[in-house]
Amino acid sequence: MDSIMHIYHFPQPTLFPIFSGRLPKRREDLEVRSAHLHALTWEQRRLGEVAHRVTRKNEEGMSDLPLTISAQHGLVDQRDFFNSQVASRDMRGYYLLERGEFAYNKSTSSDSPWGAIKRLTEYEKGCLSTLYICFGLDEGDPDFLVTYYETSRWHRGIRMIAAEGARNHGLLNIAPGDFFETELTLPGKIEEQTAIGALFAKLDSLIALHQRERLSTR
Repeated sequence: MDSIMHIYHFPQPTLFPIFSGRLPKRREDLEVRSAHLHALTWEQRRLGEVAHRVTRKNEEGMSDLPLTISAQHGLVDQRDFFNSQVASRDMRGYYLLERGEFAYNKSTSSDSPWGAIKRLTEYEKGCLSTLYICFGLDEGDPDFLVTYYETSRWHRGIRMIAAEGARNHGLLNIAPGDFFETELTLPGKIEEQTAIGALFAKLDSLIALHQRERLSTR
């Protein structure tokens, strides 16, 4: 990571509060290289204040793409991920998620002990089981929220409202109303959120490029 930062001339490191903890996978122990970020003003907002629940159904059969959440790859085609279609062939009762919207998978795993929240970016629309909690952003920068939900900072709020489902091992018992009461820690200004979101989006691109370059030289 340090070599990538040096090659692409990121400013000297400063640690800012929301990402100061241990970050998953490719962002472990990452220090953000952007000198102006230390002076940000942070505020607490309920998710329900900045987002709305998405419950639209695929009633008209507008999509035949079954989606699933991968902790590593986000919202992906279920048929490719499992090498088969786990979802029902008739998906008219499923949620219809559109590009840019988010989904929360309440299933736990070793990689995602409190589930995973991902944004749909690879497809225009797709279908999700109604076991997911889906939402669209009304305020704020979506790239920042993507980055936020890749940290562990949101886990505490989920832990406070979650209980293991009695019938479904590993599926957290979380009501949508409680989920939208969980709190986010956000920069107070949209410009600050955008700067952070853009920085991490650029880092993702650079990491992917660096990994491809390493593979091509083997």
